[in-house]
Amino acid sequence: MIQELGLPYARALFCARFQGPRFTSHVRGPSVLATHPLVTFDPGRGLAVLRTPHSVYALRVAPDGIPRHVHWGTPLDTDALAALPEAVSPAASSFEADAAPDELAPQTGARFGPAGLQVRFADGTRGAQWHFAGHRVDGGELRLRLEDRRRPLRAELCYRVRSDTDVVERWTELTHTGAADGSPDPITVDRLDSASWTAPPLADYRLSHLVGGWNSEFQLQRDRLPVAETVLTSRRGITSHQASPWLAIEDGTASEERGEVWSTALAWSGSWRVTVHRNPVGRTIWTGGFGHEGVSWTLQPGESLHTPVYAGLYTPHGFGGASRTWQAYVSRQVLPEPDRDRPVLYNSWEATGFDVDEAGQIRLAQRAARLGAELFVLDDGWFGTRRDDRSGLGDWTPRPEAFPRGLRPLADEVHRLGMRFGLWVEPEMVNRDSELYRAHPDWVVHSGRLDATELRNQLMLNLGRPEVEAWAQETLDRLVRDNDVDWLKWDANRPITEAGWDGHPDPDRLWIEHTRAVHRIMDRLRAAHPRLGIEACAGGGGRVDLDMLARTDQAWTSDNTDPVDRIGIQHGFSQLFPARAMAAWVTDSPNPATGRRTPLRFRFHVAMAGALGIGGDLTSWSDGDLKEAAGFVAAYKRIRPLVQRGHQYRVAFDGPVSAVHYAAPDDSEHAILVWRPTTRFGHAPAPVRLPALDPGARYLDPDLNQVHSGAVLASRGIDPRLPDGDYASILIRLRRIGP
Repeated sequence: MIQELGLPYARALFCARFQGPRFTSHVRGPSVLATHPLVTFDPGRGLAVLRTPHSVYALRVAPDGIPRHVHWGTPLDTDALAALPEAVSPAASSFEADAAPDELAPQTGARFGPAGLQVRFADGTRGAQWHFAGHRVDGGELRLRLEDRRRPLRAELCYRVRSDTDVVERWTELTHTGAADGSPDPITVDRLDSASWTAPPLADYRLSHLVGGWNSEFQLQRDRLPVAETVLTSRRGITSHQASPWLAIEDGTASEERGEVWSTALAWSGSWRVTVHRNPVGRTIWTGGFGHEGVSWTLQPGESLHTPVYAGLYTPHGFGGASRTWQAYVSRQVLPEPDRDRPVLYNSWEATGFDVDEAGQIRLAQRAARLGAELFVLDDGWFGTRRDDRSGLGDWTPRPEAFPRGLRPLADEVHRLGMRFGLWVEPEMVNRDSELYRAHPDWVVHSGRLDATELRNQLMLNLGRPEVEAWAQETLDRLVRDNDVDWLKWDANRPITEAGWDGHPDPDRLWIEHTRAVHRIMDRLRAAHPRLGIEACAGGGGRVDLDMLARTDQAWTSDNTDPVDRIGIQHGFSQLFPARAMAAWVTDSPNPATGRRTPLRFRFHVAMAGALGIGGDLTSWSDGDLKEAAGFVAAYKRIRPLVQRGHQYRVAFDGPVSAVHYAAPDDSEHAILVWRPTTRFGHAPAPVRLPALDPGARYLDPDLNQVHSGAVLASRGIDPRLPDGDYASILIRLRRIGP
């Protein structure tokens, strides 16, 4: 029997949600699915065609048995696809005039670009040489089977499309078949990418990707792609603040609403690497998957290694069209509970830090309820001996002097006030000064002959060990059950260092198994507690990816809550992820991260662009502040269906004024949030164009009782009516009232 080492995220607990249409695509253009099945394979031509509502992905099994890319873009019929020229084999030239667009490139033959598959056999031989061994089509899923010509190795290249999205999902399954033929030696896997992608020949290439750091995540970077290999990676064991496994490729002329864009996103929450190769003669290929250089895994006979999903999207409607398609895909195909509103939450961290107790938390909860909060989250400091970050992690029982009656009285009071009760946890970490570490020092990630690096005074538990995973599962399950917890904020405040797994025959398995254990624990918690919500956090936005969002309701975007900085952070986040997954807080002024002073109105209007939260010290807010805040919370709840379920348009973002427009799918309601951090004398803000509006319709502004022409607002724009001064902002609502 083949032992599977992990499943793609859409094939485990959430498999049922990944079958069949969930919503109607909003992307413009004719559907290609009316007369074509999702997937076809013509054995005579070796041609596989995958059709989405507005695009086609095609590949061909070449005469040498290697699947190679043919087309990814606008719809073409099968005969036209078959007439496209075959990709040049890497053996066609002794100096490789052009890189072959392999669907997963091995390191054999005349291939000198990045190899998505790198294997070593016991005799020192490197690389696979395939022959095509068959295919299988099952609805929207295609599998191409490749077998090594001489070695006990099999690969399946897997593809999946759906009738309601233009996103193509791909992954790879690699199997050591020696159990069947008696080959006893293990196979070392130095690299196993999920997929390789090929851009069409373009006049030029531009790369968009996300960079950053702690407190400055999701900074959009857009540059001409050099003729070279460009590596995007995380070596940290988490997705990372510094880079995101999302990118977009186009010819340098695409705009927000126009131009062809090809983009991809890797669904993995651990270390990863994506290599983009632009060669001198005009071809651009990129390959990506989990792991990073220097890491290898061993396959024993009978074992199979499955990669995460690497998803791709083509659109002719610019960066905005790509973002809206990704956001719809994440909302309906990835996020759990896609139809449930994300609650307005209050989090106690910035009010109390580690100085928490039952009475103080109840006072905050009472004020949060007055504002209209729907969820109260008790943050760090409630457990073990936790009075600072030097002790207590791992001891997940209430701190007796802070909560002498345990957490249940606080939870009961929060529920009586009409809110859900949430709790901060960091189950992957441990302090040396903890009962858990004193009992199980061998549970931490470590290499026995190296000194362990402590970050934030903590070490990392190896959840890849079955006994540690079982402890974490039992501990969290009991914590949720005994304290009637509705929400967990799952934090992870350090990356992996001195990676090791003493005594394990394949220690680099840590890089996979720890991450998958985190996913399994979350999956089981949600299955055992169906009303439980989970918020992903890693010192802010350090672990935000499709695989993490497949089991969490939203992500803590950044520890930086300064609204001016947040405008840029939220802009980058929106390239891939929907607003409903973006936790955004209103905190105190001056801001604890930057010291900047901003008005409450500006702070709320920026945070209302996502899943609204409040994190200030409410006991220091005046009655006027509390009344004003309650008004903003009520206003947010009125527009929440648009923010969390509507289509998002970034209508101003490259000047002194920034704006985001949320449109109902049926065009009935619209909400526009406009911000201007600074003013310039004599420079009035330009009108904000609203291209999502129907030019043939009329729209009512209910706050001013004014009627506008859709044609005027789409082409000329709307006056944002910003108040005077710096840190100006406004919420504009529109309602369609007819043609």
